[in-house]
Amino acid sequence: MEEAIDISTTSEKTAVKRPIGRTIKAYVTLTKPRVMELLLVSTVPVMFLAQGGMPNLWLVLATVIGGAMSAGSAASFNMYIDRDMDAHMHRTENRPLVTGEISPRAGLIFSWVLAVASTVWLLATTNWLTATLSVAAIFFYVVIYTLILKRRTEQNIIWGGIAGCFPVVIGWSAVTGDVAWPAIVLFVLIFLWTPAHYWPLSMKYRDDYSDADVPMLGVTRNASQVGLQVILYAWATVACSLLLIPVANMGLVYTASALVLGGWFIYESHRLYNQAVRGSNPRPMRVFHASISYLTLIFVAVAIDPLLPF
Repeated sequence: MEEAIDISTTSEKTAVKRPIGRTIKAYVTLTKPRVMELLLVSTVPVMFLAQGGMPNLWLVLATVIGGAMSAGSAASFNMYIDRDMDAHMHRTENRPLVTGEISPRAGLIFSWVLAVASTVWLLATTNWLTATLSVAAIFFYVVIYTLILKRRTEQNIIWGGIAGCFPVVIGWSAVTGDVAWPAIVLFVLIFLWTPAHYWPLSMKYRDDYSDADVPMLGVTRNASQVGLQVILYAWATVACSLLLIPVANMGLVYTASALVLGGWFIYESHRLYNQAVRGSNPRPMRVFHASISYLTLIFVAVAIDPLLPF
């Protein structure tokens, strides 16, 4: 009995002595910072486009802070809901809710705090439409994607990925108070880009998703079928990017970027498909990383173009 008490006491002391930096890092991990960065990359440039030049820097900062809290909330809810599945996947087995760094109750509270804080912040610093769109983004990611679609259909990432499209309309509405056609075109661009971006990842981690019983396309279809779908969505993404030229009266920088970067993205998607068809070892992560670079550079062009006279 005494030995058991000593062990318990030691465990409690260890928990108390856990470095604060380690705890902070665990909570930051809950927000999926890499995904958050990608979402913010699509928010700020659209504010430049909506303004037709340099937007109010305080408004940009306020929108970034609110958007970061909103995206972090959605990611944290996702980790809370998927913690059972994450324990069966090598890619996610070290997440803090799986390892016990953070308790499920603490993770859930953290998710709700970020959701409420982001909504209140955006209401106070931007406008009601921006705050409403932020709530809608959280709803789509947590309810539509994570709770309803993810474990039930191979089309999960298509419709659930709508959540990742919201940053462009959030950025636009923060500047203008409404949502116009250029923002809608960019919304659709990200919608089409998401499957071409994510399905190569599902190919790479096919065994992980299979072990966790998640019907990602990389699990339910063979490599050549996934590669073909990536090609179709890559072409659709590039076509949508070109549609922005007449809709938003884009200039030379964006036009050249959309053509060159789009050609590169399509080339990489065809390369993946050809590797799969030939039976050689496909390299899906090459397309995955190329898709991130493509989207980042396209939105850099969106930000630069309104600042130039041509």
